[in-house]
Amino acid sequence: MNRIERHPILQVPREAGIRFYFNGRKLLGKEGEVISSALFAYGIKVFGHHPKDGGPQGILCANGQCAQCLVIADGTTVKGCMVQVREGMEVTSCDGTPELPAEDSVPGEFRPTPVIDTDVLILGGGPAGITAALELAPHGVDVLIVDDKHRLGGKLVLQTHSFFGTVADCYAGTRGIDIATNLAAEIEKHPNIKVMLNTTAVACYQDKKIGVVSDGGYSLIDPGKLLIAAGAREKALSFPGCDLPGVYGAGAFQTLVNRDLIRPSQRLFIVGGGNVGLIAAYHAVQAGIGVVGLVEALPQVGGYRVHQDKIKRLGVPVWTSHTVKCANGKDRVESVTVTRIDENFCEIPATERTFEADTLLVAVGLDPVSELYHQARRFGMEVYSAGDALEIAEASAAIFSGKIAGRQIAQSLGKEAWVPAEWKKRWEILKSKPGATLPLEIKVPKSNVFPIIRCVQEIPCDPCIHICPKDMIEMEGDPIFGLPQVVRDECTGCTLCVAVCPGLAITMVDLREEGPDGLVMVPFELLELEVAVGDQVDAVDIDGAFVTRARVQKIAQRKAYDRTLLVSLRVPREKETQVAGFRIQDPRLSQPIDPPAPSCLDDETIICRCERVRAKEIKELIRQGAMDLNQLKVLRCGMGACGGKTCRSLILKLYQQEGVDSCDVVPFSQRPLVAEVNLGMLANEKATKKRAKR
Repeated sequence: MNRIERHPILQVPREAGIRFYFNGRKLLGKEGEVISSALFAYGIKVFGHHPKDGGPQGILCANGQCAQCLVIADGTTVKGCMVQVREGMEVTSCDGTPELPAEDSVPGEFRPTPVIDTDVLILGGGPAGITAALELAPHGVDVLIVDDKHRLGGKLVLQTHSFFGTVADCYAGTRGIDIATNLAAEIEKHPNIKVMLNTTAVACYQDKKIGVVSDGGYSLIDPGKLLIAAGAREKALSFPGCDLPGVYGAGAFQTLVNRDLIRPSQRLFIVGGGNVGLIAAYHAVQAGIGVVGLVEALPQVGGYRVHQDKIKRLGVPVWTSHTVKCANGKDRVESVTVTRIDENFCEIPATERTFEADTLLVAVGLDPVSELYHQARRFGMEVYSAGDALEIAEASAAIFSGKIAGRQIAQSLGKEAWVPAEWKKRWEILKSKPGATLPLEIKVPKSNVFPIIRCVQEIPCDPCIHICPKDMIEMEGDPIFGLPQVVRDECTGCTLCVAVCPGLAITMVDLREEGPDGLVMVPFELLELEVAVGDQVDAVDIDGAFVTRARVQKIAQRKAYDRTLLVSLRVPREKETQVAGFRIQDPRLSQPIDPPAPSCLDDETIICRCERVRAKEIKELIRQGAMDLNQLKVLRCGMGACGGKTCRSLILKLYQQEGVDSCDVVPFSQRPLVAEVNLGMLANEKATKKRAKR
């Protein structure tokens, strides 16, 4: 079994007890668990094979945005990542083209489509959607939140780490999973906020109604105002082998690991050094998964420096100016080949290295889920957007974005509401890119106990300046975006700053004992079984470079530390200011292997996953003069289940490779249905006993 039985941050629920079947094999799932996660728990990663060429199908997004995880559940083709297992459910592989039901099994009775009226409809129950609703509720506005997951919180429910931002305004220093719980609890306090979960918004129509699909069927919502806060989807990346099971998005990985407590990998590789990729690497190590390495095409990672530092300290290599060349394997990922690239992002010959890996996470950026926003604008609706659907940024920025949108909508409804100028300024700061990175300067005070703050990059974060009981930490420069500095020599060694830092960038040096050694207290968020008192460990500096061997003197856990352990290391006194952590991962995990024969050439790379269209086929049409993406539908490119969401950006890159400016290319036409809908559900057929058995 691949279930996580213990986790340093998350509570592990009771054992699986829901009986279901996959291809006749009896399996057990957990209450509320989706089919794809239940299959991954048994190591089943290939769910079926494509009817066009027999290509193996698994997962890609685990977020309902694609259709790589199609299976047949009780006779109906469904997305495995969106449908929960039920007692006695019969699941089979989606191999070939599923048979249509017999003619006499199709019911002939249909019900009227229900129409739901609301003052404000919010699509998306993540941080932006929730905070917008909370701003509207005190004004007596009827609000309806629609979300396609089984609980509110959006991507917050996947985040085990503490958040950046400000303590006063966006829960800085609190773990994402706890922010989600707190926000959902606030929603329950307002009777004028209604919530529809497990409900997907599929269309915006000319009559200004929104079509939604849920277990209860198809409905229309007639809103006075519309807010799109549907978040983002991950960008795809094309390379030979990118379609193999085992290549999927970092968000899908976090869903499996942090939401469903599944260990989907033993040896993980990551492409993309933004915050999503860096955090996914950290979450993997937390779950006991080996991270072979992470590559980033730019000369430096795009995410926060503290996120990079903490995975490097654990022993995860980060290679910049590198990219993935190919994923290798027959019907699953078995190894990954990477290569160094120059300043023009061209491969440098003879720099390839291959690493054994069973999973390759693609974390190369996000695209807003904004199709319904553009449809609503086209049909003349009064529509707003917030969060990642408006602009890709951190969750702390999404919280402020939602608050601002909520106030703006209240104003449009004639309510006495205004948007404070400070909010907009705060939002601009929270969504900004990391600022300058400065050299680390360690100032040793006269006292024998003192913190060392290794926060050397300007990012929005302030928990440490609020937690210190002596107020001895202040922000240098901007009160949010500056760098924290120790301004007085009055430390008592309480260690609260060490535990509260979201970047795990603070250590505490204690030289109060006589002798040649001192103590360095470092934050630790892995299982306590990873280290024990008396162990000898490799102590490392801010960049993960070896400093000295150290002995674990003490492991402290307090309620005030919020599931962060403080590990005291005994190190030589001349080394105590250099030590920032200790290595967990065996360096042998990241040793290259002999490369296998290439699985396919670049032109054979799958670009359209839904219809298995290869790069060479698209290039041929481009060379023939196709300047409209809709012309590519002759290949069925963009006509698959995802509606072109995955392949669009990849196709535009092919145009660029062929010397065509992507601005000159006509995009895919937007259609009302942005997600697949069962035709019977769209027609609101009445379920029959015969159909219920299928």
